[in-house]
Amino acid sequence: MKKVRALVLVHETLVPPESLKGSTEKEIDEWRTEYDVISHLKSAGHEVRPLGLSDSLSELRRAITEWKPDIVFNLLEEFDGIVTYDQHVVAFLELMHQPYTGCNPRGMLLSRDKVLSKQLLSYHRVPTPQFMVFTRGKKPRIPQKLRFPLFVKSSTEDASLGIAHASVVADVKQLVERIAFIHDQTHSDALVEEYIEGRELYVGVLGNDRLKVLPVWEMTFGSLPENLPAIATRKVKWDRTYQKKYGITTAAAENLPEGTEARLEQLSKRIFRALHLTGYARMDFRLQADGALYVLEANANPNLSAAEDFSQSARTAGMGYDELLHRILQLGENYPAAWRAVEP
Repeated sequence: MKKVRALVLVHETLVPPESLKGSTEKEIDEWRTEYDVISHLKSAGHEVRPLGLSDSLSELRRAITEWKPDIVFNLLEEFDGIVTYDQHVVAFLELMHQPYTGCNPRGMLLSRDKVLSKQLLSYHRVPTPQFMVFTRGKKPRIPQKLRFPLFVKSSTEDASLGIAHASVVADVKQLVERIAFIHDQTHSDALVEEYIEGRELYVGVLGNDRLKVLPVWEMTFGSLPENLPAIATRKVKWDRTYQKKYGITTAAAENLPEGTEARLEQLSKRIFRALHLTGYARMDFRLQADGALYVLEANANPNLSAAEDFSQSARTAGMGYDELLHRILQLGENYPAAWRAVEP
């Protein structure tokens, strides 16, 4: 791939140092993705400039007009402290006629809104858990006929924010308490869906029009106590001590029932297109003991650190980390944004 001038967008608190030397493991974990992407792009010979953003686009506009990057590598996960506002930064890049990596604004809007995405997937006959929404600021009216257990989470937050073992509730009292917790802690509506028992599977997808589906990845919950639901809580996903204690790991899925991989590939492509995703994404599934598959959610621009699931799945498919980053750059350069059709 030709060498490019890449502006890497990160949160202002996640601009990594030039070297890992002198940093603690806890500090490194905070900006691991940003460091991996920036350092590997530099090692590949690209001209790279990180830009930390918080609540203003002035510096971004200045960097684009003065430095004139070939592409913006987007690693933002929020803007002004709001997760769903990162899509507006990408919309700003489109208004600036600036190529960028990752998902387009419409795909980010649809996938970030878990309620809207579930409605769209249901329309496209993609199996997803039954659900209901409890609006923040309103007293919850609990239907009499509910099938417990239920899973309660934020309708917008990602990275498992607000998800703990208490998110799986067994009766109305627990349900009302958890809805109140989500409203208070995440300042969002509460999405309540049927709890699907089964294997936790992840499927990565790369592409704009022509899609490449990566090998199926699986989270195994090790020796997690039987009284705790096997779900990807914040501690399960990010707490290394907790992971080591219970032997929680992720790896290529093995011994899947016949036909499951083909079905996952088919569903992942359908989800990618139904939600108008581009660049790269990860689909989260549950596989029941009877072979039934349910999509839990679609994640635009998933974690890209070299050791995380998406990158490791790509490596299993024969695509090393540098090659993966270059592929993401190419997809960004080739994305047919609307402004390309009118620009002379």
